[in-house]
Amino acid sequence: MTLSIVPPTTRSARLDAMHGATPKVLVIGGGINGAAVYRELALNGVSVMLAEKSDFCAGASSALSRMVHGGLRYLENGEFDLVREALDERNRLLKNAPHLVRPLRTVVPIDSWASGTLNAPLKFLGLSQAPSRRGALPLKLGLSFYDIYTRGKGGLPKHAFWSGRNAKARFPFRPEVRCAATYYDGQVSHPERIVTEMFEDVARTGAHAVALNYLEVTEIGAEVTLRDGLDGREIALRPEIVINATGAWIDRTNARAGVQSDMVQGTKGAHLVLDHPELRDMLGDDMVYYENIDGRICIMFCLHGRVLIGSTDIKVPDPDAVRCEADEQAYILEGLSWVLPGMTVRPEQVLHVFAGVRPLPISGAGTTGQIPRGHFNRWTEGDVPILSMIGGKWTTFRAFGELAADEAMARLGMSRTSGTQERPIGGGATFPEDPARWCADVAGRSGLSEGRVEDLLHRYGTLAEALAKTFAGEEMLPGLPGYSDAEIEYLIAHEQVETLSDLALRRTVLALAGALDAAALETLADRLAHVKGWTDAERTTHLEEFRNLLVSKHGADATRIGLHSNKEVAAQ
Repeated sequence: MTLSIVPPTTRSARLDAMHGATPKVLVIGGGINGAAVYRELALNGVSVMLAEKSDFCAGASSALSRMVHGGLRYLENGEFDLVREALDERNRLLKNAPHLVRPLRTVVPIDSWASGTLNAPLKFLGLSQAPSRRGALPLKLGLSFYDIYTRGKGGLPKHAFWSGRNAKARFPFRPEVRCAATYYDGQVSHPERIVTEMFEDVARTGAHAVALNYLEVTEIGAEVTLRDGLDGREIALRPEIVINATGAWIDRTNARAGVQSDMVQGTKGAHLVLDHPELRDMLGDDMVYYENIDGRICIMFCLHGRVLIGSTDIKVPDPDAVRCEADEQAYILEGLSWVLPGMTVRPEQVLHVFAGVRPLPISGAGTTGQIPRGHFNRWTEGDVPILSMIGGKWTTFRAFGELAADEAMARLGMSRTSGTQERPIGGGATFPEDPARWCADVAGRSGLSEGRVEDLLHRYGTLAEALAKTFAGEEMLPGLPGYSDAEIEYLIAHEQVETLSDLALRRTVLALAGALDAAALETLADRLAHVKGWTDAERTTHLEEFRNLLVSKHGADATRIGLHSNKEVAAQ
């Protein structure tokens, strides 16, 4: 099976298809959960439309720690069913999206043998709230659960323990480290592509389905009103069911229907991306999963040639105002120095920062770490019934989408005709057992180098074969490592790119990898302006807005990206 390139569809055509339509379901929210339920419904013959007020995957779904995992620490809260489900979904993603999800060996430095043994029962009984350090014994119990549950399910290697000497031979841990545990979970290299490829899979089937970004729902009733965020055009449609998949914005979305709900609270996770060759080389292909000074969990591992380190877990009242603050950066770097004494990070080595809001259910838990991470749905009746998708982990998006779709189809009197448990995602279809041989074959037929085809395989999976033919004769763009003019134009034309933010933050990893400087931004602005037909003034406006965003939300160096005035940034 050779994946085909989905023919481009204009924004105007999508808007025309939605205006006046009567779909069975309207999904509000284009993050990972909204995309998952959209795919489930479309593949089961349900007419469905999706509207996202910003760009696809622009919220929490792109601000995760890039881990695909069972959630070892959730065992302390007694969330055994969640961990079982997450382990199943982790294994499915490793199989169904091997181009984007790969195994990741995790190393856990441990200071004591029995500390924290009573954490789980005490927290489960509500007798303990504060984070506390975890010793070898409770970790052994948790990792044994991992091994027992995944036995015979095509999982990953069993956990192991290293002596203190062996652990410190591998990493220069603090002197108090007595041993280290190792186990495997997964890493997702480009989570936004999972969403994009689910949309493309739906389009390839010819399903009666439309998804559109920058389309905000302004009023929900028997008729739903939506406004195009780009040109202000308003459209209306009449769905039989609305699915609210807006994450931390669920209650605000329900208010558009006149429903005062109190379903979701947000906690912020912040991360740093470092240009730190010493730390990168030290980590290699391993992740270090460690406790900060206060007992909260942090992680660090290599991603796109850099080092990703995080995260925080702080309650936030306003999901629109979230960014990685200076005190959070200090907290994360303090934890790095705690676990690896002597390891320093200079300010200029912090290339990129990001933060997102976890949409957790309202809870009376004493600490953010005790708030349940599971997912469930809740119906609200009105002019149109609304199903709100509450909670959830990124890893379990498929299962959550399946659950929500089944509830919606039951309400519609429809039944499931196909499942997605074994269904590949996008370029995961017919993924080669011998990638090197596959790349050599495609390179020979396309004229691209084997290294270039390998890059495309890691980004797009087996769609790389069709793309390699399309990109034949391409010219690589100076200052944009690994990207050609043909690839950038493909992304703009086929993947609903509307802004520089879409292109640099989500369709590519250029911003995340700290690869943007003034010249690179000028190049991207030229390409986007050419395709979109922007005037010189419009191009300048878009470029300045994105530069300000990079500085205010992502910690970019203003001078490096060509922002010569900081007045507007300071005002933000």
